[in-house]
This record gives sequence, structure tokens and C-alpha cells, in this order.
Amino acid sequence: MQKFLLILVIIISAAACQDESRQELINPIETETEQDSIPTLTGEIIFVGDAAVFRGDSFVYGVSIDSMAQVLAEQVKPYQKEEFDMVSVKVKGKIVPSRNQEGWEEDIEIREIIEILETKKVSDSIEE
Repeated sequence: MQKFLLILVIIISAAACQDESRQELINPIETETEQDSIPTLTGEIIFVGDAAVFRGDSFVYGVSIDSMAQVLAEQVKPYQKEEFDMVSVKVKGKIVPSRNQEGWEEDIEIREIIEILETKKVSDSIEE
């Protein structure tokens, strides 16, 4: 009789454990997806000396020269035909008030280089 009760208790406890794991499968834990607060911007960039400018369709920002900006400067060099050519890029960056009193009101701190876009050669001459 005691063996029968012991076996019965083991079976009931095993069945109870299985129900908990099934419950987790039935109701999976919901995870929250966090949106990226750093905007992705596409525009043209030019580096001149120790300064840079990032220009898009509706904005113009100065560029905070830090390690990421220096990496980008090296990556865009092969795409420039002349020293003052602008290169199209897609970057993630934080827009901050400019520390310089001259120039633009806002700067972009480049956080991630997404890609360097192929630029189309604009003709210098006007065809009639």
C-alpha cells in the first residue's frame, strides 16, 4: 500500500511539473522591442582640413570630428575624384548643438557608418 502511495505521489508531481512547462509554451513571455533613438541620415559629406560638413535634402550639419568621423574620412577618400568632391553616405548620428560659434547651429556626432553610396558623376557642362 505504501509503495502504491509513493508511486502515486511521484506520478502526480511529475504531471504537475509538466503542466508548468506547457503553460510557458502556451503563454510565451512577451518581449518589448526598443526603438532606436539614433536617427539614420542619408546625405553628402565633405572633409576639408580639420572640419567637415554633412548635407542632406533638408538639412546641413557640421560634423563633430572624433574617431568615427576620422574613420569615415578615410573610407570616403577612394570615392573622391578631386579633393573637394562630396561623397554620398548613410550614417547613424546624434544631432547636438554646435560647440563652435561660427558655422552651423547643429552638429552631427557620427555613431555608426552604415554605407557609402555610389555617387553619380554630375556633368560640369550644360548640354543644349
